[in-house]
Amino acid sequence: MAYGRLLAAIFLFSFTSLAFEIALTRLFSISLWYHFGFMVISIAMLGVGASGTVLSLFPKLKNLSSDKPISHTIGMYGLLLGSTMALSYVISNILPFDPVRLSWDKTQILYILLYYLILSTPFFFFGLTISSAFSALSERAGLLYGADLLGAGTGSLGFLMLTARMSTEHAVVILSSMALAGAFITGKGKTRIAAVLFLIVNAFLFSMPDLITPRMSAYKGLQSALKYPGAVHLRTYSDPFSRVDIFESPAVRFAPGLSLTYLDSLPRQIGLSIDGSDINAVTDAGNTESLRFLSYLPSALPYVMARRDEVLILEPKGGLHVVLAGYYGAQNIYKVDSNPLVIKVIKDTLGDFSQGIYESNTRDGLGRAWLKAKKTKFDLIDMPLMGASPSGSFGIAEDYRFTVEAFKEYLGHLKETGILGIHLFILPPPRVELRLLSTLATSMEEMGIKEVDKRIISFRSWGTVSILARTVPFTPQEIETVRQFSRQRRFDLIHLPGIREEETNNYVRTPSNEYFLAFRQILDPETRKSFEDNYLFDIRPVRDENPFFHYYLRITNLEKIYHIMGRKWQYFIEEGYLLPAVFVQVLLLSILLISLPAISKLKAKVEVKMKKTNKPILNIDLFYFAFLGLGFMFVEIALIQKMILPLENPSYAIATVLSSILISSGIGSLLGDRFSPLRSPRILPLISLLIVLCSVLLPFISDAISLYPMPLRIACVFAILFPPCLLMGIPFPLGIRNLGTRAPYMIPWAWATNGCLSVLAPMVTIMLAMSVGFKAVLWIGAGAYVLAFLTFPAAPGHSES
Repeated sequence: MAYGRLLAAIFLFSFTSLAFEIALTRLFSISLWYHFGFMVISIAMLGVGASGTVLSLFPKLKNLSSDKPISHTIGMYGLLLGSTMALSYVISNILPFDPVRLSWDKTQILYILLYYLILSTPFFFFGLTISSAFSALSERAGLLYGADLLGAGTGSLGFLMLTARMSTEHAVVILSSMALAGAFITGKGKTRIAAVLFLIVNAFLFSMPDLITPRMSAYKGLQSALKYPGAVHLRTYSDPFSRVDIFESPAVRFAPGLSLTYLDSLPRQIGLSIDGSDINAVTDAGNTESLRFLSYLPSALPYVMARRDEVLILEPKGGLHVVLAGYYGAQNIYKVDSNPLVIKVIKDTLGDFSQGIYESNTRDGLGRAWLKAKKTKFDLIDMPLMGASPSGSFGIAEDYRFTVEAFKEYLGHLKETGILGIHLFILPPPRVELRLLSTLATSMEEMGIKEVDKRIISFRSWGTVSILARTVPFTPQEIETVRQFSRQRRFDLIHLPGIREEETNNYVRTPSNEYFLAFRQILDPETRKSFEDNYLFDIRPVRDENPFFHYYLRITNLEKIYHIMGRKWQYFIEEGYLLPAVFVQVLLLSILLISLPAISKLKAKVEVKMKKTNKPILNIDLFYFAFLGLGFMFVEIALIQKMILPLENPSYAIATVLSSILISSGIGSLLGDRFSPLRSPRILPLISLLIVLCSVLLPFISDAISLYPMPLRIACVFAILFPPCLLMGIPFPLGIRNLGTRAPYMIPWAWATNGCLSVLAPMVTIMLAMSVGFKAVLWIGAGAYVLAFLTFPAAPGHSES
């Protein structure tokens, strides 16, 4: 049989399916919120898993035409994949689903179910193409799996290339058309005609923005700001990683913590939103007199205390703190922002308006990574952790900016009297500022700095908290300057060296003076641990090994948190705690999908075959594929997270690691098909050994490559991951070949089991990492490959195939 066209089609189907999955995560980030990305993973993998279950229940679907080659069936399923890809997105975009409305509109629950059903359809048909191919051609499983993995690996890169040239929604239409091209390649007659017709439909969709432009939630920051009288949307920009909108609105009055003693107007400001949520503002810096309000901001204090010539601003976004540094005469102002599109928009479109704040000394990336390569010492490292309005953070997301190791990097790059300044909105109840303080104090103590309380100052306005820290004690003169600054602007002191409680909570009074009491206990090494252990939220320090700074939930305090947050469970969704709920949901669906074949007529057939052959193939084979799914995904997700630090950006890490793992595994699968010595279960413990070795070496490698230019870093990541990932592509087709010789009817069921465990693994990975760290997750992944070796039917204790 000629495999060329079939392999090309499988490559295209896999390419488009993975790219479509990534596209949905971006579209959900724009239309809903970032944490619904977990929903996309569930939708995709459950669709794939369901395909194996359906083929197990209805074996005739493996080949729709017994008198025609398998390529005909795969072409038909590819046609359904391509046609439903664009259609499912359009329908989901029309559905009035909005998670904010769940509190008063119970029909939103129905819309969630419809989302799952509609968007999982393309992935279901993709699963049918691959599972049917494995069932019919199990002896060439390595070849098929190689094409599948290579397609997926290049799909992650292909998505970046597409969205660098067009919007994400237009990329979806292109991906749908590519899948239809795959159907045309493998199909015959009516399949080809239908593929051409759907390609014509896609051409119309491409030119119909009303149908495909993401429908943004009415409750996102951008939409709310545009409802104000006189609000004007100016322009939208996009790249593979974000969408930036600029607009004017009365809602954009950006002066965080501005003293209530300032009574004049603010200069003109242009709003800037990232994915419709993170609202910031660019300030007209042309009129120096209009910038007088800057001296009434809490963030002006470091400049009032002493002259600051060398200033580094991390995540400046709209650049207000850049303007502030210029207002106070800083000579060299360095800016590092993680979003390159924000820098580009302000530099190219708003350059004149902003007075060229990003024209020089500006780079994109992770600030601490940039610092690692710099020998410069700074008078001030400024971290403005605020947008134009207070908003919660995505709880279950890595953030390497606020770990113990990160604060050591910041403090190590200060001049002797240099200051690290952190400014953030007050979001009650207190948790963000307390974890910041705890992490900062821990990092200082690990640097050998004693009496941390003499090196930290904190105060609050009506809506913000500021924390200033340095490596040497503040002088009495500086402390008196802080008192005068706060008194003149009606800011409340929280902590000063030698502060008395009666000096605090005077202007914006709180009933319990909780900030002063909490800061005092955290800054005292003898009371810190007890306070952290007994606090309502988890405010313990975080490290690079488990950098989930914004995850504050204590499971044991769920009921208390629920009552404190006004008995509104929406709080748990807004701060990213959707993951446990989705995990339970996916777990139940996975159990159902894996169990269905066992409680169907297939069960009886399997039992008969088992009695005849006396081989316990049912449990052993399913466990083998389950462990493979868990092991592969544990390693993949953990490596993505670990590579965010050296690659400085989650999007770069996802694209680089996905491509590296999938392409390397695809090559390994092809080599396994070509060279019989590689088709041995003994490859599994070798994979485990390489994963453990990789986990031990990664921290050292990460530090070393972070000094290289980005293209070289990406090349190094590929080289580092190639050896273990090359071998990771061999066990799955090895198991399929094994099943093909002993129990071919089990192949779809094995595919379903592997798919369902693969969807559970990413969520389990994150939950484990929050408790034990990513290195431990990699070791657990290595253990899963050992368990796969022990359950492989050809291993000792089982019959050889």
